Amino acid sequence: MADPSDLLIDRTLVLLRHAKAVPPESMPDLERPLAERGRADAAAAGRYLVAQGIEADLVLCSTSKRTRETWKYVAEGGATATDVWYDKRIYNADTVELLDVLREAPAEARTVVMIGHAPGIPWMADELARASTSPERFELTQKYPTSGLTVLRLTTQWADVAADDADLASYVVPRG
Repeated sequence: MADPSDLLIDRTLVLLRHAKAVPPESMPDLERPLAERGRADAAAAGRYLVAQGIEADLVLCSTSKRTRETWKYVAEGGATATDVWYDKRIYNADTVELLDVLREAPAEARTVVMIGHAPGIPWMADELARASTSPERFELTQKYPTSGLTVLRLTTQWADVAADDADLASYVVPRG
């Protein structure tokens, strides 16, 4: 069990919208794989995380094929994670549902990466960073394309995360 005084240490939350997938016309949405560009962009996201010194204790990933493949190529780009949880609740989730999933992260986890879909991931980034004064804040509210990646810093425990709790460290759209 973690020392209670250790639980208020800074935490990092990375919100990643899945990389570019093939068009939806030919198959069920959950089964859509990444397009070639998506594989390259996901690897670029992995390289970005490495360059920022971000190592995940936990990845929370939607069960869709494109999100699972996004994590696969992020890892091929060099990103690491101690544990990966695939959670069907992340698929088509809104901010409330995504926060419910995040609040189940172990208190000991210092860095969590969540890989999901629009509009949930962009909405959650906006909700958590609403009070942020970062110049990138405006950017993330205007457009959050595939491979959009937000890095947020928090001092609250995962179980207590709420709106306006995060500082926006960065918002980027890595391209391969």
